Amino acid sequence: MSHQEYIIKEAAPGEFAKIGELMVNVYSQLEGFPSKQEQPNYYKMLANIGSLTENPKTKLLVAISSNGKIGGGVVYFGDMKYYGSGGTATAEKHASGFRLLAVDPATRGKGLGKRLTNACIQIAKDEKQSQMIIHSTQAMQIAWKMYENMGFRRSDDLDFMQGELPVFGFRLVFQK
Repeated sequence: MSHQEYIIKEAAPGEFAKIGELMVNVYSQLEGFPSKQEQPNYYKMLANIGSLTENPKTKLLVAISSNGKIGGGVVYFGDMKYYGSGGTATAEKHASGFRLLAVDPATRGKGLGKRLTNACIQIAKDEKQSQMIIHSTQAMQIAWKMYENMGFRRSDDLDFMQGELPVFGFRLVFQK
């Protein structure tokens, strides 16, 4: 199935549980990422990913095929105070962010991660934000390269520790 057969849209409530399952599956398989036993609340949040949309200006986006297969998802935050990370990111003004980008291993390499990221960037630009903030970990090095190729730059002022896990900040400043 080519990436053209997937559309990126705001997830419907009936899709939330399946997206949550996908996220738990993807994150639990990342080498070097904390396990469900090490960070049970994190995985509970992933499983209940749709509940994040109860916050203002927060959207759950999904890549879904014409036959209803979920290929990936991401959470967009139009107001950083709901972003939910450690460090200083939640105090950033005129900024949007996204977290929890996950792509089904069966659909990797089809550009879905990039398309989900671009959808978040477009929403931020439509909302007249001046920057996009994201975080990643060592376990997500493949995504780092994609983000950097898309213009994101490491911003160590956004770094923080999540328990024992170092989390690294990235920033994309939009040109006026």
